[in-house]
Amino acid sequence: MHTQFILYVADQEKSKHFYEELLSLKPSLHVPGMTEFQLSESTKLGLMPESGIAKILGNTTPHPNMGNGIPRCELYLKVKNAEDYIQRGIQLGAKLISPLQSRDWGDKAGYIADADGHVIAFATE
Repeated sequence: MHTQFILYVADQEKSKHFYEELLSLKPSLHVPGMTEFQLSESTKLGLMPESGIAKILGNTTPHPNMGNGIPRCELYLKVKNAEDYIQRGIQLGAKLISPLQSRDWGDKAGYIADADGHVIAFATE
């Protein structure tokens, strides 16, 4: 099984640059309407413009931009140097949500939010 998580973004180019710098990864795909980052052999992170997905969804759901900034899920990434990722995110314009600290579930995790309000956690065990 291969997994892809797709975030709906207001500005594909701005978000591509943010995630490219944040993750220190070049996109595996970057075309109008979709940017993808290969996070692991079987996992991709996609960025799709809100306007593009709104055409697919039609009037069956609220427009994706109506939910900007409302946390509904998080991207939880386990990395070796979580603090470096958090600080790089802040330098790139992310908002600090919760600093890196030991959590009840055993990880040390910190939280930031990108320009669209998507919550990103960087954690180490």
